[in-house]
Amino acid sequence: MRKVVKFGGSSLANAEQFEKVGDIIRSEESRRFVVPSAPGKRFDGDTKVTDLLYSCYDAAANGGDFEKVLEEIKSRYYEIIKGLGLALSMEEDFQLIKENFKAQIGRDYAASRGEYLNGKVMAAYLGYEFVDAAEVIRFDKNGNLDSEKTDKLLNKRLSKCENAVVPGFYGAKDDGTVTTFSRGGSDVTGSLVAKAIKADMYENWTDVSGFLVTDPRIVKNPAVIETITYRELRELSYMGATVLHEDAIFPVRKEGIPINIRNTNRPEDKGTFIVESTCRKPKYTITGIAGKKGFCSINIEKSMMNSEIGFGRRVLQVFEDQGISFEHVPSGIDTMTVYVHQDEFEEKEQQVIAGIHRLVQPDFVEMESDLALIAVVGRGMKSTRGTAGRIFSALAHANVNVKMIDQGSSELNIIIGVENRDFENAVKAIYDIFVLTQI
Repeated sequence: MRKVVKFGGSSLANAEQFEKVGDIIRSEESRRFVVPSAPGKRFDGDTKVTDLLYSCYDAAANGGDFEKVLEEIKSRYYEIIKGLGLALSMEEDFQLIKENFKAQIGRDYAASRGEYLNGKVMAAYLGYEFVDAAEVIRFDKNGNLDSEKTDKLLNKRLSKCENAVVPGFYGAKDDGTVTTFSRGGSDVTGSLVAKAIKADMYENWTDVSGFLVTDPRIVKNPAVIETITYRELRELSYMGATVLHEDAIFPVRKEGIPINIRNTNRPEDKGTFIVESTCRKPKYTITGIAGKKGFCSINIEKSMMNSEIGFGRRVLQVFEDQGISFEHVPSGIDTMTVYVHQDEFEEKEQQVIAGIHRLVQPDFVEMESDLALIAVVGRGMKSTRGTAGRIFSALAHANVNVKMIDQGSSELNIIIGVENRDFENAVKAIYDIFVLTQI
């Protein structure tokens, strides 16, 4: 069995956390390929190394004194090295970084050094081979991941390694220019490595014991999801749920490789398994609840709309022409409502309304702002009667007015629209009726 294990910044913030990670890796021989992030915050009020690197590079680019911040970054690494009892020098690495910052080589290069240096420390600590991600993760000239080249490079390089450390978050273009993923991109690196070596499991270690049913900032100590499918995760991630970088799903999903979200500080917890499909019956009817604020709705009414061929296409064409993407389009016989991000819509509001009047001649157009959308997701809903009824009942008891409800034919999710001010109460009410009440 072969596993790829990725550790987030909070898991590698100091020597004590490194030792926990070392114990986890050494406890199973199958944990052969390691993807580290840069050191995160050691305590409240601390600064992540990646943020220090950005600040340091910006100072250098503006002709300021950046060496003081660079020394602070260096001391963070030497603090870890000393705490682990390693005889590892990073003087040459920091000298090169200093020269490249002076030459203003790029912010992506600057940000990537956190993972690069942490990868070197991790490799020395474990006795694993260090593989620079710039050699094996390839981006095209536009800065987009070249999946095919990356897979070939990783497979060729790692097939020669018994054990290896590949730093997360970055790669390089063909000309050697270091390029990064978006924030949290170490998750993607781990997924790419898992795909390339055809791993049996991709373990993603962080500071929570798995994927939670809902946002802990809204519901205190929400339940952990034991098993979630990729489709369910995609729905929840799109609506704002975050534990894993969204792009980390695709490489392993293609290969049928499961992901296991684990807690570095509680390795005994099983965490959450993310799988393509499962016959396991979910613990609750729903798998998760997620949502976002900041939407507005445009309600269009016209008699005999249902018999007018191409009506919906023409309406959506107006939004496309203005560069506005839509979220949901619930409709009735004579009504069609388009939900969009309010901040995208406000500046182009009048152009959109004029375009709708010009193309479809509606009887009436009404707009409503400051709305939130909540996704209730779960494979268990398909085989359970009365799910929508329970949601309506819970929201009524919480005095929440439902503005919209939309359910796809797959019955995997239900989207509910409420006012921004009711968002938190709505999420709590739905959580309570499905998880706490268990009727």
